[in-house]
Amino acid sequence: MSLEESLDRVLVRFSELRDTLASPDLKPDTLASLSKEYSDLEPIADAISRLRAAREELADLGAMVADTSGDPEMRNLAEEEFYALKARLPEMEKAVHKMLIPRDAADSRNAILEIRAGTGGDEAGLFAADLMEMYRKYAGLKGWKFELMDYHGSEVGGIKEGVFKIAGASVFARLKFESGVHRVQRVPATETQGRIHTSAATVAVLPEVAEVDIDIDEKDLRVDTFRASGAGGQHVNKTDSAVRITHVPTGTVVAVQEEKSQHKNRARAMTILRSRIYDEQRRALDRERADERRAQVGSGDRSERIRTYNFPQGRVTDHRINLTLYKLEQVLSGEALDEVIDALIREDEAARLSEMV
Repeated sequence: MSLEESLDRVLVRFSELRDTLASPDLKPDTLASLSKEYSDLEPIADAISRLRAAREELADLGAMVADTSGDPEMRNLAEEEFYALKARLPEMEKAVHKMLIPRDAADSRNAILEIRAGTGGDEAGLFAADLMEMYRKYAGLKGWKFELMDYHGSEVGGIKEGVFKIAGASVFARLKFESGVHRVQRVPATETQGRIHTSAATVAVLPEVAEVDIDIDEKDLRVDTFRASGAGGQHVNKTDSAVRITHVPTGTVVAVQEEKSQHKNRARAMTILRSRIYDEQRRALDRERADERRAQVGSGDRSERIRTYNFPQGRVTDHRINLTLYKLEQVLSGEALDEVIDALIREDEAARLSEMV
């Protein structure tokens, strides 16, 4: 299907929806569904109409410029407008193309982030804690809510694993490209020779899903309880409040011990479990749709090294798009993280646009 045919289909569908919504006999569920589709299509249809009107105007102006028998003053005025409109047209076309890019259905959701220490021993745990703090600060700057769901600390103040939810408008759309291996290069506090060490932590960004979004049969779950213990968590108690849930068909396991209440730990574990299963289903679907395509920002796979934080040079490099910022402290404080995220989103959109034209 050509791009112009895609534009025609949008306008036809928009017109159909407008006529259908004028009917007084629609059921409430149908009305709500069609109304949402209509409101989603309305800005796209308006942009397409403006683009096509501009093209028609350009053609009319071109005809006036080519007509040498007319009034010279009007011809000069038409020529000025012709070149001004011709200069604006590519941006209008790009804006319409961008609006046609298929959206990730999960973009509007909250996000659950899982951070785990990787290679590098204690230093990896400290870096994992730095990353969690970076996202906490970033969420604060965005006006999003940060909620710690589970936490396993290390004896030196780092973390082995941290799971937290960030809630707000389009959180997943902003954070989904953070999935992958984050690498740090710095001199650890315990290093007496001043040597630079390389450590890593993995970040997984999952869309939060509700019970209605994914069907999990209770018969497929194995639930174990145990006592919270170790250096992690905010408490260690003598009751079996910690919960481990295994989804037998997929082998997915989630353990939560952060709360003193077994009921709360189970609820949190189920939230994480649903998000992990939903995320794996999304990834499987993406692999089917894009076996031969690799977006410039990468797959977001947790095994893929995506970014390096180099302390001696004060730089952050995102390897997927070859972006380097000498703003290490500002990125870790959340202040400059948008510069990286915006660049990743632009690259993803450019890759998707290139497939459409």
